[in-house]
Amino acid sequence: MFDVAIIGGGVVGGMIARTLSAYNLHICILEKERDVAMGATKANSAIVHAGFDAKEGSLKARLNVRGSEMMEQVTRELGVKYRRNGSLVIGFNGEDKKHLEELLVRGNENGVKGLRLLDRDEVQALEPNISESVTCALHAPTGAIVCPYELCIAAIGNAMDNGAALYRDFAVSSIKRTENGYEISRYNGETVFARYIVNAAGVFADEIARMAGDFSFSIHPRRGEYVLLDKECGGTVSHTIFRTPSKMGKGILVSPTVDNNLLLGPTSVDMEDKEEKETTAEGLALVMREASENLKIPVPFGKSITSFCGLRAVGNTGDFIINVHDGRFVNVAGIESPGLSASPAIAEYVLGLLTKHGLCLEKKADYNPIREPKHAFREASIEEKNAIIEKDPTYGRIICRCEQVTEGEILDAIRSNPTALDIDGVKRRTRSGMGRCQGGFCGPYVMELLAREYGTSMECVTKMGGGSVMVVGKTKGDLS
Repeated sequence: MFDVAIIGGGVVGGMIARTLSAYNLHICILEKERDVAMGATKANSAIVHAGFDAKEGSLKARLNVRGSEMMEQVTRELGVKYRRNGSLVIGFNGEDKKHLEELLVRGNENGVKGLRLLDRDEVQALEPNISESVTCALHAPTGAIVCPYELCIAAIGNAMDNGAALYRDFAVSSIKRTENGYEISRYNGETVFARYIVNAAGVFADEIARMAGDFSFSIHPRRGEYVLLDKECGGTVSHTIFRTPSKMGKGILVSPTVDNNLLLGPTSVDMEDKEEKETTAEGLALVMREASENLKIPVPFGKSITSFCGLRAVGNTGDFIINVHDGRFVNVAGIESPGLSASPAIAEYVLGLLTKHGLCLEKKADYNPIREPKHAFREASIEEKNAIIEKDPTYGRIICRCEQVTEGEILDAIRSNPTALDIDGVKRRTRSGMGRCQGGFCGPYVMELLAREYGTSMECVTKMGGGSVMVVGKTKGDLS
């Protein structure tokens, strides 16, 4: 019997698991995919929002500002890259300026620090490549950027290192109330029991809630498409550049990433299908058009290395849906933007709800909040690298030349919690395959390492589980 079962292995579920793992509790994470961070967490804007956009007094506003304040320490403890680069919400006319003035008032009421409305000259001084049509901007110096899937993997890994259990490929099919809690089953018949459930299932949170008898809310997906440019474009802007927001979101942004790429997007289209993640010609054309309008220099779309699509979980209430059903079932639903920014504070809030509803908490004497950074080698000095290689020669073999990822880092990703099981799992943990060639050269070497570590053949290695095999057989016989 688990004390708490968390359904959903995204960044919100991961942060909740990490927070709970600090206490003497038996907890588990139930993730329907083959890996964690497979939903909205792996495909979003990677922004830590300052907190000026959400309506005053809402959960979004409160938890965004609190989460933004917590994020720097959380990322430092988890060894995750974080950069407080600040954000600019740009305006092109008098109507935009009026909206920015409203956001300034709202942000001040929400407790966001350092907000200021800038004129054209001040904007140009901060961002020389900004469009000359921009007449004003709201500057939020506390805005930041982070890698969302790296944060999720680190949080869940830290929770597992502190005793949490992870069940993958656990697509929940039924939830039954028992005398002491819940019986949670998946489609193959495997069952776990838990005294409390935290429902952090993203776009499927309403379906999970209905299994527990809660029909009080609904979720629909909102498509967001992105274009990612090569690292040589990362210095185009230093701030995250937003357009003046509408009811559908914050518009097409232009932002550096913590890995020095340039990110453009997202679109914002309400959908019905919770699994449809294909990019579209229309969506990518919109991203390119509006991104071009934000800058006075040509956007080098020829240096695009990938495009992708994510689905945001939009609730029917206009706010985060965080409540308790039936005394022991905690909904954490409708966590659209600024969900990533708010995730540490959401975990803190959920901990309070669980305590209020009878979960007894006793701090672990041996809890360790620290996780060693997984990108330390490539950022080390030559002397430090040589010392590491002397101890472990696998760090002296470069596997991914685009991103300078070594064999030692890939082996660590395969062996560390939560372990990488496939090509994409290694990619998210190490950036191997995220460079210009998108795995064209390093892919076969990563496959060899996965096959060797798991004692299988290369024909069994997949891109992302299921039937996504990379090779089906040999074209030539053994020439040895």
